[in-house]
Amino acid sequence: MGLPGPVLLGLASIEPNGGFRHGGFKTYGGECPEKISLSPGDIYVSLKDVTQSGDLLGSVSRVPDNISSGRLTQDTVKLVFDGLSISREYLYWLLRTPGYREYCRGCGTGTTTLGLARDDFLSFPVPELTDTDRLIVDLLEGTEKRITLLRETNATLEAIAQALFKSWFVNFDPVRAKMEGRAPDGMDEATAALFPDSFEESELGLVPRGWRVGALSEFAVLNPESWTAKKHPSTVAYIDLANAKNNEVAEITSYAFDEAPSRARRVLRSGDSIVGTVRPGNRSFAFIYNASSNLTGSTGFAVLRPVEPENTEFVYLSATQDSAIEYFAHVADGGAYPAVRPEVVVGIRSILPSNEVMTAFHNVTAPLLALIGENQLQAQTFATLRDTLLPRLISGQLRLPEAA
Repeated sequence: MGLPGPVLLGLASIEPNGGFRHGGFKTYGGECPEKISLSPGDIYVSLKDVTQSGDLLGSVSRVPDNISSGRLTQDTVKLVFDGLSISREYLYWLLRTPGYREYCRGCGTGTTTLGLARDDFLSFPVPELTDTDRLIVDLLEGTEKRITLLRETNATLEAIAQALFKSWFVNFDPVRAKMEGRAPDGMDEATAALFPDSFEESELGLVPRGWRVGALSEFAVLNPESWTAKKHPSTVAYIDLANAKNNEVAEITSYAFDEAPSRARRVLRSGDSIVGTVRPGNRSFAFIYNASSNLTGSTGFAVLRPVEPENTEFVYLSATQDSAIEYFAHVADGGAYPAVRPEVVVGIRSILPSNEVMTAFHNVTAPLLALIGENQLQAQTFATLRDTLLPRLISGQLRLPEAA
């Protein structure tokens, strides 16, 4: 485990109801038999669900192009076509339709863990592919590619924002450049002039002269709002802890307020940063952009609201940089569900720059986070189109054993 080799692809790599779940994966350095080896484009299916929802039972996934090789883990199986002429794309999307999902839930057995028998999976009827189906499959493939491109673009933008934060406030590259008599890379003269050209001692070691050591709580308010039994909207748009990772919100679920999970109480506003406090090493965090008036998040998030607009990006990037997430994971305690108190998140020690540098950083990074937010909205629009098309992918009768 962890050695160079194929990526381990199991239940954690499958989205509820189908699709590939992106995230940090472990690799396997040992031998990998062909039977459990995966390549880009290969389709694999979950035959288990560790919850009672059935969202993962029979759910299908497809290896993306950016994973060169994969290895199946327990409770997943690979579909082998053996040269048959059925369209892989058609079968992939058919196994994401609501009809197939209901079929899997109806066949599920077990109490604590749901299981789907292979014979039941292979007995699902495969409608004959029609010209209309081909058009729908082409549209679905197009939406998937567009969503993937938006996700990859956002990953690049996020990396740029994180790299800028590290350069300015961790490595202090502009200060070091000025000490050496060089102009800071990629920075105009007016911005460079805001940085000192020397360091001074502090309790955290050397810091840029004139800057100081403080806590993130100086720039952010923790969990500022919560819905109550007396004051709440009729419906809520809810972000669960499992659906926010690496600044990507995979799903927002609508509930009537009285039917929402009891943990759906945190009020979220545009500009808030949410950081998961349960199993913080899972990197459950996101920047909230263009929030609806009824947006709410799990009480498993620490909600950080900037005191001033100019603090927004500094707050988000301070709380979600790699070193911060590693620190939260290190100090978390509590058996199967290690957690940190929200106060630990907002109280993290930081090197605090001058107000002028803070404003300059805001001006540089605000467009990056705004573009990430706009791309996420576009991806949600394409996902809605996909979900509208999926139920229409139904016609004649052909049985799956002939194709799998």
